[in-house]
Amino acid sequence: MEWQPQQADLDSLVQLLKAATTAVDNTVQQQAYHQLNSFNKLGDYNNYLAYILAVPQLPPSIRATGGLILKTNLHERLAAIDPQILEFVKKCALSCVGDPQQGVRNAAGSIITTVVAKDLGKWPDILPRLMEMVQSPDQLVVEGSFSALEKICQDSAHLLERDPQQPLNYMIPKFIQFFSHDNPKVRASAIHCVNQFATPTSQAVMANMEAFVDALYKRANDSHSDVRKYVCQALVSIMEARPEALLPQLDNVVSFMLYCTQESDEVVALEACEFWLAFAEQPGLRDNLEPYLSRIIPVLLKGMVYNEDDIMELGCLDDDANVPDKEEDIKPRHHKVRSHTHAHEGGPGAAGTPVANGEDSDDDDFFDDDNDDDVYTKWSLRKCSAAALDVIATMFGDELLIYLIPKLKEELFHAQWEHREAGILALGAVAEGCPTGMEPHLPQLVPHLLQTLNDQQPLVRAITCWTLSRYAKWIVYPTPIMQLNEQQIAEHRRMYFQPLLEGLSRMVQDNNKRVQEAGCSALATVEEEAGGELVPYLEPILRTLTYAFNKYQRKNLLILYDAIGTLAEAVGGALNEQKYIEILMAPLNQKWSELPDNSRDIFPLLECMSSVATALGTGFTPFAPVVWNRCLGLVSSTLQQIQMYQANAQGVEEPDKDFMVVALDLLSGMAQGLNTSVEPLVAHSNPSIVTLLSVCIKDPTPEVRQSAYALLGDLAISAFVHIRPHLNTVFMPELISQIDPTPDEMRVSVCNNATWAAGEIALKYEGEMGIWVEHLLPRLIILLTSKHNQATLKENAAITIGRLGYVCPEKVAPELDKFLQVWCHCLCEIRDNLEKESAFQGICRIIEASPERAAPSFVYFCDAVVRWKRISPELNERFRSILTNFKGAFGAQWDGVMAGFPVRVRDELQRRYGL
Repeated sequence: MEWQPQQADLDSLVQLLKAATTAVDNTVQQQAYHQLNSFNKLGDYNNYLAYILAVPQLPPSIRATGGLILKTNLHERLAAIDPQILEFVKKCALSCVGDPQQGVRNAAGSIITTVVAKDLGKWPDILPRLMEMVQSPDQLVVEGSFSALEKICQDSAHLLERDPQQPLNYMIPKFIQFFSHDNPKVRASAIHCVNQFATPTSQAVMANMEAFVDALYKRANDSHSDVRKYVCQALVSIMEARPEALLPQLDNVVSFMLYCTQESDEVVALEACEFWLAFAEQPGLRDNLEPYLSRIIPVLLKGMVYNEDDIMELGCLDDDANVPDKEEDIKPRHHKVRSHTHAHEGGPGAAGTPVANGEDSDDDDFFDDDNDDDVYTKWSLRKCSAAALDVIATMFGDELLIYLIPKLKEELFHAQWEHREAGILALGAVAEGCPTGMEPHLPQLVPHLLQTLNDQQPLVRAITCWTLSRYAKWIVYPTPIMQLNEQQIAEHRRMYFQPLLEGLSRMVQDNNKRVQEAGCSALATVEEEAGGELVPYLEPILRTLTYAFNKYQRKNLLILYDAIGTLAEAVGGALNEQKYIEILMAPLNQKWSELPDNSRDIFPLLECMSSVATALGTGFTPFAPVVWNRCLGLVSSTLQQIQMYQANAQGVEEPDKDFMVVALDLLSGMAQGLNTSVEPLVAHSNPSIVTLLSVCIKDPTPEVRQSAYALLGDLAISAFVHIRPHLNTVFMPELISQIDPTPDEMRVSVCNNATWAAGEIALKYEGEMGIWVEHLLPRLIILLTSKHNQATLKENAAITIGRLGYVCPEKVAPELDKFLQVWCHCLCEIRDNLEKESAFQGICRIIEASPERAAPSFVYFCDAVVRWKRISPELNERFRSILTNFKGAFGAQWDGVMAGFPVRVRDELQRRYGL
């Protein structure tokens, strides 16, 4: 006999649901939901909810609410639900798929989707059943069935792909048939279902690709915007997955997409605009795209213009610097964890500087779509158009300018500010793709842009900041710089670089918050590019940035900290002058004292402090004790909160480990900057930093371990005496366990920092490191020789192998032939510095211990030797000795060996060493 509810219990539950959905008093609502949660203790609670969903006499809102609570229960407790109860739930949900009330249909679809997503095996016949129902003469049943299928395809595409029954083999062809259904909702749902599987790995879609494409073409003139949206989405997916399928009708596809990109419905226009991004990211279709550029470029430029709705949504475009930020304006911010990397010849930055893992340069920020709830930063038709132009510029390079420059001139000098703003955006979008072609125009364009910083419209000033930052390299380093004398370079910088710094400084102090943000971000990008060239301008830049502390609201303060930290990293020790310290540290100390330990606003401040401490070196000494002790307190208190949470997870809020991570990174920055002067702080740490570190290196969160190993390596350099007693018992066993030969994406930065720390420890531990070589070396060789590992990880592995060889050459030498070729290739391009030198000193000792194992890779060693540009006399003589010994060992074969070397290597060996 089918289950029936007790009337009294049913009435009671219906009243609670009514209170939960209609009560005006929030307290009454909360009480109702609390009582509803207590019903979970009843074995047949889910039966009641399913029954309520299926009773047409009840108000639709109560039925839908009951269904959504049921869906939540299924999501949380499906495995524990009695099979008979589940059968009743399934029957009720299926009966509501065609309900006249859309809210009820949606709730029923959510229940079905939840069961399928959690365990398709608990409802094996649901897909065939729904596929039958879409052929019902009742349009509500068809709509409801497709709605459920749409949710299933969205949420469980991977499950359907892997299902042994291969349901997609019959579902996909059936969906395609419905592309021409009379009901536009059904047409849209059918296309959307297939779109979930339009990937290269979907055999079912690939097998039906011709029918899929033909059915899409027939919908090109569909009157319903949702259908056109999904058609655009489908064509984008096909362009990414199987572009050759579109080539026979490419002219029609391009015309359709150009039309849709200009639709008044921006949702459709945005989906269509994605097509140009996908098209330009197919290198094999360059010749196919080129004939359409004259039609595409004007449409993209049009898409970059702010529309009236955007401008209205942007709100205040006047002076608003004194208007406090709303809490919802402050996006959640995560600390950027330090990762040890190496600079390459010709690249920005200093070698051996831990940087934020995976951090992108600021000049790409415009194209980021992380923050999609702000009209100024969300992914939109405007940003997609600019991104498409950027990718097309990368594909075609300077050839694009034939189509772009005439249109760009119209926009840049347009009477309406919206068009001028769009022209400046386009100018920035092509900066990286067309550097050579744009260069002749820059002597006129850069002054024009600098003048545009005075535009009355804040949005014009803001985008101009971004575009100028995209051309920062030319502004700082005129090309070809090697053909200019010092006077010409100085004149170039007087004409462009100095006015740029002055203009951006004005924008940093602008009275509009958006302009402040753009000015600060652009200045940070210029700082990264200019590096030491900023030193003559340090005082005015510092005064500009520190003045902003008195003007900025909370949101822009975060960007201000970043600009100061980037400046410190760019100029390094040049910042360590008393006049600069006085300008900079006063506002930082004020913020330091204002912010409580539990405020997330402390993250960017501590990041900034870390960069400043590293740059100031011993100049940070007066501030060190207070900062050091506060960081210890943050780490210690977070560890205590973790212990409390683990002991009572129900009654204690889970602690935010970012507080610990950012504190560990600031301790690292201080250790780097103060060097051996940090030793008294380590010695008198309370609680003991060594004890805290021994806990942090075992934390299950990768970001915590990543920062902990960065600090361990820094302490090995600056305060080795304090970690030495704990190496064999605590640090080395844990460190080795983190050097994973095949690290996944989550752990690669932990592995990277642990690998680097092992090398720093080796240099100080010297011969005592020998007991760990047999455990470390095999892991490091796999890291180095794997084709799949990141370059930074391989470089750190190579340097640590070299350092192990420096202190224990006889233990490393037997493995030399397994890694020497890759080792030389890996390190020959990184910038010459002390880290690199210690590694090469080590490889020389290994070669001296086992020259016969080096012979097969001798040419690679020679190539690495001649690539050194700034080499110490000691290392140079060591190279000379090894090369001379090899010449003697080869004897009469030497000339033949040299004849097989590249000419560049052979000539340089002759020039340097007379070989």
